[in-house]
This record gives sequence, C-alpha cells and structure tokens, in this order.
Amino acid sequence: MTQVGTTERTTIVLFSGDLDKSIAAFIIANGAAAYDHEVTIFFTFWGLNALRKDQPVPVKKGLLEKAFAWMMPRGSKKLGLSRMNFAGAGPAMIKHVMKKHNALSLPQLIELAQAQGVKLVACTMTMDLLGLQQEELLDGIEYAGVAAYLGDATEAKVNLFI
Repeated sequence: MTQVGTTERTTIVLFSGDLDKSIAAFIIANGAAAYDHEVTIFFTFWGLNALRKDQPVPVKKGLLEKAFAWMMPRGSKKLGLSRMNFAGAGPAMIKHVMKKHNALSLPQLIELAQAQGVKLVACTMTMDLLGLQQEELLDGIEYAGVAAYLGDATEAKVNLFI
C-alpha cells in the first residue's frame, strides 16, 4: 500500500521491436498508469521503431542512416512478431484476433498511454547510432539518455526490461 503523499513508479525499457513484446509493454504501462503509477517507457535500439511515424519524413541522412531507415519497420503498425512471423502473416493474424476480441491495437495502446501521462522517452544515444531524428518519431515524446532513465528507475519499485 502506498503512503499518503507518495507515488508508485514503474519503468519499462523497451529494447525489442517485436509487435507482441511492444503490446505487452504498453498493456503493462497502461495498467500501471490506471493504478496511478508514474510510468516511464524508455525506448532503445529496436524498441524505437514503435515510435517511428508511419510515413517517411524528409530529413537529411548519410548512406548508413538511410540503410538503417530502410531496413527497420516504420512505426507500430509495421512491427513483426517475435515468433511465428510467417513473412507478415503472423502479425496480421494477431491483429485480427485482437480486433475480434475488442482488444486495443498497438497504435491505440500508445495513444492511451499518452493520454494517461505515461512518459515515453526515446534514447538519444541509440537515435544517433541508428540515424533517427526527432522529426521521424511521434509527437509528444521525450528525448533523453540513460542517466535520465536511471533517475526514474532508482525511484521505481517496478523496473522491467522487454
């Protein structure tokens, strides 16, 4: 039980760019936020793909950065499954089953998280490594390095790595 005047905190590092793992991270984040936790999701490496805008954004990039941008999925609607991807058929099946059961899609879970005040933080070091620029990511997210995440994590009772 929380004491009066204290806030429970939850942090999640989303390292994976897989649809199923991203959905799980956002279900946990939204659940924790619904229980009045301050929630931070720190997106690093392939997890950043969930924050990419669906449409290409005209930004200046070098050859290597262009290659990364071309090879990585563009946005939450394009993520593959960690298992049973079947050349894209697996994600389509999961999305169909989720819709059939009235479960929120990943884009809807992201919107809900933002509406609940979940702090979505893109790792700036990884953005530099992969050649991602702020203009390519969703609006309303924060940008920080690992020190900022560690500041949140040291105050949290729940810290997850997905």
